[in-house]
Amino acid sequence: MPYPSIDDLPVPIRSHLPLHAQEIFRSAFNNAWSSYADRGPKQREEVAHRVAWAAVKRRYRKEGDQWVARNGRRP
Repeated sequence: MPYPSIDDLPVPIRSHLPLHAQEIFRSAFNNAWSSYADRGPKQREEVAHRVAWAAVKRRYRKEGDQWVARNGRRP
């Protein structure tokens, strides 16, 4: 199901990703959720999570236990 706000994201995402990355995740997830409405509920959610993580990884990378902005990008 779509996330109305950042506070509704799963705890692991809220506790590990920087705020901007959480915003990216939520926006990408919600857009994918709408785009893949023709899929079954389970597949729709799986695809939306994959799309959201791909969007985060375009702007952030993991260094050790921390997610940091990629070079030249706004954190």
